[in-house]
Amino acid sequence: MKTTQVVVIGLGRFGTTVATTLYQMGHDVLAIDKDPIKVQELAGQVTYAVAADATDEDALRELGIEKFEYAVVAIGSNTEASIMVSVLLKSLEINNVVARSVSKLQGQTLDRINVDKVVYPESDMGTKLAHDLFLPGIEQYMELTSTYGISKIKVPLRLVNQSLKNSGFGNLRDRYGVTLIAIQRGEDIIINPDENQNLISNDILIIAGPDEKISDVVRPTTISTD
Repeated sequence: MKTTQVVVIGLGRFGTTVATTLYQMGHDVLAIDKDPIKVQELAGQVTYAVAADATDEDALRELGIEKFEYAVVAIGSNTEASIMVSVLLKSLEINNVVARSVSKLQGQTLDRINVDKVVYPESDMGTKLAHDLFLPGIEQYMELTSTYGISKIKVPLRLVNQSLKNSGFGNLRDRYGVTLIAIQRGEDIIINPDENQNLISNDILIIAGPDEKISDVVRPTTISTD
């Protein structure tokens, strides 16, 4: 899996979950919060943890935030701070800004300032967001441990009408250390499909394995018919 630089701002339960999950996935994570106690509690669980006011543009520039590829604004109930930080991050031209929203109105405001993705927290949303960010191509993810899960992957168009064997999905265990559990085809489930099973449009592959191995599988250039 490619290592990516991510800044997570706001270290409540949601932000802490995002930050630690991303770090466990192998990414460089800078975690920021105004509360030095929260920052201290996260020491050793992320790449860097810093006490700073993220609504201060100078403070963000001192931390080199403009060099980061992803930013997650995980600030909780302080709507004004969440929006202000999101505006600053977009002005610093960070390509991917994801912001937490606790209300529909806040979400609409974040959309208007061109935040790339707005999420509404759920009990497991922090973990899910971390996986969604860096396992593109995955339709749905279910965590089994912090580094292992079950994922649903939509069959790429280029592999439609090919057999599992010819598509490269027939030997996932040998190639990538993951297991193809089933194919979801509409309302039907094909358990432990044979390698001669043909793939059709809108098939969903259900695979299980370590996150880093699943990431290898979903890369567009990874699966080959060699």
